[in-house]
Amino acid sequence: LAKINLPTLRLWSAILQAVPGSRLVLKSAALDFTETADRVLEAFEECGVAAGRVELRCWIVQRGAHLQMYEGVDIALDTHPYNGTTTTCEALWMGVPVVTLAGDVHMARVGASLLHSAGLDELIVTDSEAYVAIAVALANDEARRRALRAGMRERLAASALLDYAGFTRKLEQVYRDYFAGITGSKIYEALSP
Repeated sequence: LAKINLPTLRLWSAILQAVPGSRLVLKSAALDFTETADRVLEAFEECGVAAGRVELRCWIVQRGAHLQMYEGVDIALDTHPYNGTTTTCEALWMGVPVVTLAGDVHMARVGASLLHSAGLDELIVTDSEAYVAIAVALANDEARRRALRAGMRERLAASALLDYAGFTRKLEQVYRDYFAGITGSKIYEALSP
């Protein structure tokens, strides 16, 4: 919830308004507090979205039950300007495509980095209008969502995100280079996928 702000609520509301019958699921430990949940629903209502279209879920302790929740999700909408990291990886692993709005600082580029590494550049946008448009297009294309879901784990397994051995080799080389006198930006470049 700490990553959600009014501009993000407005983007999500625009998507919900453009896709009749769609619903948004938000999950956070903070939503266990009635006052917090009420404020979230009021904010959506102020953005033109009826409270009944927003499903608030509290923290799920058991990892399996938490991941199983993704079975009922068609699309994950990344937060902006502070992108998700763990949530994005979990969604992708569970076959859920993620739409992200890339910014120009690290916290706003994590989603783009993860999606790029997974070969999903078509889900990365750089402006609000495109964010809404791509999410709406994906919501209206069941065949595309189904195809993405069906091959997502294989896509991730073949990507740099899960290439543990390759990453370890690069890291080992960085250590060797570092101790040989190479510094800073060269280390970052060496580790980038």
